[in-house]
Amino acid sequence: MSWPAYLTFLGFATVLVLVPGPDFAVVTKNTLAAGRRRGWWSAVGVTTSNVVQGAAAAAGLGALILHVEPLFQAIRWAGIAYLLVLAVSSLRSAVRGEYAPDATAAAAPGQALTGWRQGFLSNITNPKVLVFYLAVLPQFLGRGAPLDVLMLFALSHAVIGLLYLTVLVTALHRVRGFLSRRRTRRTLDALTGAALLGFGVRLAAERA
Repeated sequence: MSWPAYLTFLGFATVLVLVPGPDFAVVTKNTLAAGRRRGWWSAVGVTTSNVVQGAAAAAGLGALILHVEPLFQAIRWAGIAYLLVLAVSSLRSAVRGEYAPDATAAAAPGQALTGWRQGFLSNITNPKVLVFYLAVLPQFLGRGAPLDVLMLFALSHAVIGLLYLTVLVTALHRVRGFLSRRRTRRTLDALTGAALLGFGVRLAAERA
């Protein structure tokens, strides 16, 4: 393995992670809805999906999915539909403006599972993530890279993403008192819903 190539990849992966996308919007939505615990678990859901897709790409399954057009399109459109569902939920919340007290929302059962599920599904159905592992990662490795090296690169990207999302959750939680004000919350829900809607529409408009 070339260490210069690995360090270059870490820099590229960090920049890629910092660009706001569906994962950012979903983690923000969960943190504001129910606090740090649910936000953190949504970040773990995103990371779990990254690990799964990285492992699939390293094992050659990702290439199979990418080349079986009906399967790839099914995943793509499932992702679009899920983003639109989350967008509608956020926009509806912004219109209604009805929010449970922070303590009630955080203590509601199933918060961890809800956060994890939303993070995992938003990432696993995003075809851009799989394309990243199949098309971008090999550029740093060359042909014939062994499985353990492929997994090291893939897991490194997942860890960088988790660290960033953890910082995001912590920062949002610290200012959540201000962000949870009804008027501010409605504005944030509207912006989050619009962002998720935009991501879904853009994904639908792109040619696979």
